[in-house]
Amino acid sequence: MKRHAKRSFQGSKGEFVKIIRELCYSRQPWEVWSDVITVMACSIANAVDKSPKRHENREKEYAECIKRLGGVEKPAQLFAILVEELEAKPDQDFLGELYMTLELGNHWKGQFFTPYNICQLMSEMTMGDCQKAIEKDGWISICDPCIGGGAMMIAAVHTLRHQNVYYHNHVLFVGQDIDRVVGMMAYIQLSLLGCPGYIVIANTMTNPIVGSPLMPIEKEGQEFWYTPLYFSEVWHFRRAFSLLKNISGTGTTQKTVEKERYFMFFDFKEQEVEYGNQRN
Repeated sequence: MKRHAKRSFQGSKGEFVKIIRELCYSRQPWEVWSDVITVMACSIANAVDKSPKRHENREKEYAECIKRLGGVEKPAQLFAILVEELEAKPDQDFLGELYMTLELGNHWKGQFFTPYNICQLMSEMTMGDCQKAIEKDGWISICDPCIGGGAMMIAAVHTLRHQNVYYHNHVLFVGQDIDRVVGMMAYIQLSLLGCPGYIVIANTMTNPIVGSPLMPIEKEGQEFWYTPLYFSEVWHFRRAFSLLKNISGTGTTQKTVEKERYFMFFDFKEQEVEYGNQRN
């Protein structure tokens, strides 16, 4: 069995791994990684998502993780490295690459992340003309039902930039994964890249996301993580307008679910899956 300590990293990745290893003096690497990712995700989420139950639970979880990590200093250093790295080079799956290289993946859950260069190729081949799709309705949604660390979505962001799409205002990013830690990894990276949307932790096959992409129905057994830009003014008004449209259409104040579209795997033509008026 290979030992993580023998692996070498350069630059920001090397500094990040060095701090992770310092935190592993009395704990397993996957335990430390889980706590670090949780601290980062909770820090981002609780700055914008003020839903009382979620906010309280995440504050409590954050405090517990910080205690196990021995304080805020090293997690803060790791967060700073990640922010600086994604700002300098947004076209990469920073956390996903380290996660797999350090052999933290769970093969029992099928965790074999697609290499980022393959994600880039898939994105360029399948996304098509996004500007044209946006001109029709004002915005589009992209969904990855097995998001992992978010590499496919990050590659989509890269493609959108090359198409001169201002995705912050015109693209909603929706992801789901059964593994909480990797789902939070995707949440962190998409949040730092300025992607509006949310990540759902749940089994995609047995408990999928339903409802409008703008206003999903939060079902039992699902954990939602909304990115900061999901709460931006432009997306707030889109949700309000969608709700008003539903109310005016029925003549009552009863909330209905607008028929919207999820675009699976970046294919806006062939892989369209509709989730209209689905309730459990």
